[in-house]
Amino acid sequence: MLSLIQAAGWPIWPIIIASIVAVGIIIERMWALRLKIISPQDLVSKVFSEYQRNGVNSEMIERLKKHSPLGEVLAAGLKNIKKSREIMKESIEESGRAVAYDLSRYLTTLGTIAALSPLMGLFGTLVGMIEIFGSNSPTGSNPAQLAYGISVALYNAAFGILVAIPSMIFYRYFRAKVDGFVLEMELQALKLIEMVHGEREN
Repeated sequence: MLSLIQAAGWPIWPIIIASIVAVGIIIERMWALRLKIISPQDLVSKVFSEYQRNGVNSEMIERLKKHSPLGEVLAAGLKNIKKSREIMKESIEESGRAVAYDLSRYLTTLGTIAALSPLMGLFGTLVGMIEIFGSNSPTGSNPAQLAYGISVALYNAAFGILVAIPSMIFYRYFRAKVDGFVLEMELQALKLIEMVHGEREN
């Protein structure tokens, strides 16, 4: 591996740094975006049972906010339980947007890496081409410099694409996952509101 890095020259280092950052983001988001952490399946029924016993109070709202992202969305709806249905729905949607922003943490960076990695590889290719042209002189060409220029050009292009492909795949995967979570949380919150108002059975 070290020999490949040496053959690729100094332009490979930004690509390596970008790959390390991308791997870190992918691991962190895989751990953070788990269903049981974001949207626990039994939370709505538990909240409704507590509401039937004790009603809505500030302690319950604060506990829900700290419980999970779904709890935060539910808390936004319950906080306006005495207001009109439209206001409650608006508060749920606003909370959903805030939660979506939080769940999308680092995804912009991952998308940027996916977009820039091929360009960094292209930059390395251009550096390699300059080395190739620099190997030519009126007295002949330098084979060692020519070989080095070719390796810089090819390795950087390959590494750039190699980093970009998985980064783009995971970026799109996480974006779709966040969108799905947000939709599910808003539906769960609306379900709770309907249950509270007696428009829906548990």
